[in-house]
Amino acid sequence: MRHLDLLIDDRQKALALAEEDRNLIQRLIAFVADKICDEDKVEVSVSFVDGEEIRALNRDYRGVDRVTDVLSFPMDMAFDDYRNLGDVIINTEKVKEQAEEFGHSYRRELTYLTVHSLLHLVGYDHMEEDEKRIMREREEELLAAFEREDYEAR
Repeated sequence: MRHLDLLIDDRQKALALAEEDRNLIQRLIAFVADKICDEDKVEVSVSFVDGEEIRALNRDYRGVDRVTDVLSFPMDMAFDDYRNLGDVIINTEKVKEQAEEFGHSYRRELTYLTVHSLLHLVGYDHMEEDEKRIMREREEELLAAFEREDYEAR
């Protein structure tokens, strides 16, 4: 198991981020980092924001003036003793909306978007159909493995 430096910043007011969700995200990121990184020490930050803030970030950094579910800002800086993957920004309002739209739980959508954004931090993309297929397969593989391991650990 790698050492994970994780900063969680809850900047939104719409949905209370439960301690259980914080713990889930911490376990999930540690698990995924262990599978996708070679370094012994990994650093990543996750910020939970509202629709207004993510829209401003999307506009300012991507030139897209609309609300989105998640943004990933790869840092991918390797130092002598650790690797900084970058920043993940999650819109909790969109997590809730999409969970309802897709007919699954808030936590399922939250874990999916977290894995999705972490894969972006290490270079995965979905602009082309073949990239999209590869990324989706990796997302589902990681989610299924995490669910098995997390369930067995409890």
